Amino acid sequence: MVSALVALAAQFVAEHYGAPAMLMALLFGIALNFLGDPGPTSSGINFTARSVLRLGVAVLGARVSAEMLMSLGWGMIALLVAGIVLTIGFGLLLARITGQSARFAVLTGGAVAICGASAAMALAAVLPRSDRSERDLLFTVLGVTVLSTLAMVLYPILTRALGFDDQTAGAFIGATVHDVAQVVGAGFSISEEAGETSTLVKLIRVSFLAPVVMVITLIFSRQSSEAEGRRPPLVPGFVLGFLVLAGLNSIGLIPEAVGAVLARLSSWALLAAIAAVGMKTDLRNILKVGGGAITLIVAETLFLAGLALWGIVGLGLYP
Repeated sequence: MVSALVALAAQFVAEHYGAPAMLMALLFGIALNFLGDPGPTSSGINFTARSVLRLGVAVLGARVSAEMLMSLGWGMIALLVAGIVLTIGFGLLLARITGQSARFAVLTGGAVAICGASAAMALAAVLPRSDRSERDLLFTVLGVTVLSTLAMVLYPILTRALGFDDQTAGAFIGATVHDVAQVVGAGFSISEEAGETSTLVKLIRVSFLAPVVMVITLIFSRQSSEAEGRRPPLVPGFVLGFLVLAGLNSIGLIPEAVGAVLARLSSWALLAAIAAVGMKTDLRNILKVGGGAITLIVAETLFLAGLALWGIVGLGLYP
């Protein structure tokens, strides 16, 4: 109930003052950190941060379909796949230079390359646990939300300066901006066509969340079993739920009205979950991440933008 109340407050601020809902939920949660201490609310907060989070990620599957994927063309699909693989790879390489862990590089790289805070929370659920897990997740969510908000303002200006038509501008924004809400905001600030294109491209990026989480689970499964004394499932339940819903949507078994309800359910679940994660984490721990972590997530963001520009402009992969 506490997490839901914080989510409602965050959504109210987002709708009335234009602030990102995820960022507000995170900051409100951090401000209420004392509620995460052992007491009457701690078990509910822990449940929301874990189980409700996974429900939110699973229900995201109802927003994607095979038809959407095929409508982009193979060139753009290849660029999006390359963006995910190369951004995570770039993050792993830069993490060695900046003294960050491979786990943190995968967390930030996946969040930047796929779908921002949602991807960060999904990846955090399957990566090996450590004493820095919650701090790293909070920093990543905060970082991608702030960077996504900046991109929402700056990228439309950049596309105009480069002379992109509305469709190309929408493709660039959908391929680079981290969070869905900011993609919608940036795309529709240009035009209706740019907004629709950016949203489509972004949802295709979201569809890659499940396979990436499965691959990460396989890679880190040995470390997880050593750290927690058990071997995690090769296909986490929430990833299976994502794939099932995506499959049902692909064959037209999810009516449009039901899909809209599931989309809202996913948004609220993720909003409550990030509020709960905020309540579980001390702000002083987030501030300990250091300049290397900030450098890493900013560099990954710039790398993805540069790669998308190269693919769209240099190679002409879209439209």
